[in-house]
Amino acid sequence: MAEVITMPRLSDTMTEGKVAKWHKKVGDKVKEGDILAEIETDKAVQDFESEVEGTLLYVGVEEGAAAAVDSVLAIIGNEGEDISGLTGGAAAPTAGTEEKKSEEQPKAETVETASAEVPAGVEVITMPRLSDTMTEGKVAKWHKNVGDTVKEGDLLAEIETDKAVQDFESEFNGVLLKQGVEEGGAAPVDSVLAIVGPAGTDVSAVGAPKAAAAVSEKPAEQKTEAKTEEKAAPAANTSSSDRVAISPLAKKMAQEKGVDINSVQGSGENGRIVKKDIENYQPAAKPAASSAPAASAAAQVAVSFVQGEDTETPNSQVRNVIAKRLSESKFSAPHYYLMVEINMDKAIEARKEINSIPDTKISFNDMIIKATAIALRKHPQVNSSWAGDKIIHRGNINIGVAVAIPDGLVVPVLKNTDQMSYTQISAAVKDMASRAKNKGLKANEMEGSTFSISNLGMFGIETFTSIINQPNSAILSVGAIIEKPIVKNGQIVVGNTMKLSLACDHRVVDGATGAQFLQTLRTYLENPLTLLL
Repeated sequence: MAEVITMPRLSDTMTEGKVAKWHKKVGDKVKEGDILAEIETDKAVQDFESEVEGTLLYVGVEEGAAAAVDSVLAIIGNEGEDISGLTGGAAAPTAGTEEKKSEEQPKAETVETASAEVPAGVEVITMPRLSDTMTEGKVAKWHKNVGDTVKEGDLLAEIETDKAVQDFESEFNGVLLKQGVEEGGAAPVDSVLAIVGPAGTDVSAVGAPKAAAAVSEKPAEQKTEAKTEEKAAPAANTSSSDRVAISPLAKKMAQEKGVDINSVQGSGENGRIVKKDIENYQPAAKPAASSAPAASAAAQVAVSFVQGEDTETPNSQVRNVIAKRLSESKFSAPHYYLMVEINMDKAIEARKEINSIPDTKISFNDMIIKATAIALRKHPQVNSSWAGDKIIHRGNINIGVAVAIPDGLVVPVLKNTDQMSYTQISAAVKDMASRAKNKGLKANEMEGSTFSISNLGMFGIETFTSIINQPNSAILSVGAIIEKPIVKNGQIVVGNTMKLSLACDHRVVDGATGAQFLQTLRTYLENPLTLLL
């Protein structure tokens, strides 16, 4: 009888193994103690010996590929033995077809996805790719239930990507026959999201791929799980009213034409913006700047303390991606830090004068953003990115401003910041910070940064260091303005100081270059009038 050999756990910290080299091929005889393969773990490459005898009938991981611990590594049995039941129905490969394995495997996924012929009139809707970096999406909320009538343009679900929550509309008419991903569940891009077709059509044979989130077969259990997810992440279900309702096609057209969708009147259901609204859009006079409250960092989701009781909070898609990206940045980019103390007396006076102008109100953060953008003009090396065998010097200065949200941290981007005025920066930051907290930011509003700023001064933090937001080569950390004794013209007087910390990627920005940038920034902040020169 055939034996399934699984990927072994060769170290305490091993979660997956890579097959560095196979020592046996499909069809080869295997004896107990023979070396089957060389397995590369997170620590070393080790020989893996067979504990059973027989013929190698199946290889589950090709040479050079990786697989999770306990996944199928190989199958050993009697020559000619049927192992289709152990390989999910796939025929055992033969020695003659081993060389074509890499070409056949991708096709296997396609066959599995469409394991049964799709009935006439039925449309399979897959998980959309809503951003360039999106690999999987999470269904924050379903707006249609199985059995509901669906029309073209109807809102099917809210999809949480690695950057924001976006509305997803149906492009077909019919009845929702199946939900491929339960509410609160995640699935890879291009996996089955939903099936729409004529009422009463049997689609039970049209299965979702293995990678898609499992769908409960019991409606009662599905409702219970959905309620549990709603309690764990209420923000995902309460924010839809604050986002702009727009179809994916209309959104793409708006981005290409540079149309601000906030100023477009939608003609679709519930005011949703559709294709014809963008095609017929005529720019109108912009309304007065919003009087939204000043941006402030949001606290992480509140967790109740219960003595002696451990609790858990499921990670949102946003937090999972943040953890992955920050880890990649910290471990791949050689960080170093430069710190400087700024005298903010003149900046305080300048802000008072600017805010004395009617209908004008800027913050110190706005002044820092503006000064940083102008300083980057003089030091383009800091406005660059590492690209392996080259350094890319960015032609635009796009500053990302870190904003804390309940799920973690997002970085909306001010495009061409050096060309913006104080009031434009102030209005843009307030608007994006407000929408960030409601998950209303569009994906393109969080892409393309060339430099980032993180400000914790409002919490009274005097100094801190940040992790670089890739692919940037530097990030500025801004502390609080502190009133304290300083020496001025040989006299001890009361002054206002602020500490800045610059984290740099040493592959791109050398120490002297980072220091020169900070000197320029210091000059602009200590003498605000120099920004006008």
